Amino acid sequence: MPLVTLDRDGNVAVVTLNRPEAMNALSAALRAELAATMVELEADSSIHVVILTGAGNRAFTAGLDLKELGADTSNLGDANATDAQRNPVKAIEGCSKPLIGAINGVAITGGFELALACDVLIASTNARFADTHARVGILPGWGLSQKLSRLIGIYRARELSFTGNFLDAQTARDWGLVNRVVAPEDLLPTARALAADMASIDPAMLKAYKALINQGFERSFGDGMALEAQISGAANGQVSADEVERRRLAVMDRGRTQRRD
Repeated sequence: MPLVTLDRDGNVAVVTLNRPEAMNALSAALRAELAATMVELEADSSIHVVILTGAGNRAFTAGLDLKELGADTSNLGDANATDAQRNPVKAIEGCSKPLIGAINGVAITGGFELALACDVLIASTNARFADTHARVGILPGWGLSQKLSRLIGIYRARELSFTGNFLDAQTARDWGLVNRVVAPEDLLPTARALAADMASIDPAMLKAYKALINQGFERSFGDGMALEAQISGAANGQVSADEVERRRLAVMDRGRTQRRD
């Protein structure tokens, strides 16, 4: 049985962590399969958007396989490798296409970091997040210590990391960590609908916009604004008036057909 399954549906790919009996724990073998899958999808021009989820309703992923590490820590260094072929978070972060995390259950420690590598998070009501690095005695190496405080504020991040306590899905949404919370049966349909919306945009534009947001987020606000001015000035100067008009009409048509809540 594959540790990672891949389902292609038109321009959207659904990647599923497939060790439900072990709460989708990230064994060395699963990490390698996930990284390879992400590298494969990055090279597949027919795929415009990726959804990442876990098998079952209990866990997105419980993080690194602690039973495996308890018997042998020799591969712990591989988990923090900087190349995408061995480090699944690097593979996810290196994906130029929008990636939606469909968080179906607990996302713990390394699993929390895997979720934070996604671009958009949709959570099931079963989802819970926890950073237990300090309790396990392993410092984070996939970005949690830096990303979490930037996303929810340093005081909230310290609370989670210094206690190892769980954060429920509703509070995660209130804190701005996830985009929305839905019933378990609605998780994948919601993620697929969102992915379809994204996939209807020109893939080159999606990649360029994702890169602009991510590169700016890594800088100070002033440097990010300068970066936007530089990149948009060069790119927008190449857009033809006919193309702008065609897309303007398409946006108007889409707006008329969208349901108003």
